[in-house]
Amino acid sequence: MWDDRFEQILRPFLPFLPPQEELTPGSDLKDLGLDSLGMVQLLGTLEEGYQVRFRDSALTMDTFRTAGVLWDTVRGMLPSTTS
Repeated sequence: MWDDRFEQILRPFLPFLPPQEELTPGSDLKDLGLDSLGMVQLLGTLEEGYQVRFRDSALTMDTFRTAGVLWDTVRGMLPSTTS
């Protein structure tokens, strides 16, 4: 799934997600309260937190539809590490 930082960044932008409720890859972010202003703020917070830049092609409503899609987008921008 995702790392703890992702959920720590995302949760404050989801006012309808109770603290005890699990955030799943299929969680619909709009249904959980993410609005257009929140998307812009979340974008900046994710870029700063992960030291990445969203490509123009990733700046769509689909990218912010679910937690899983958003994480896949962020993960795809991270430098790959070898073990």
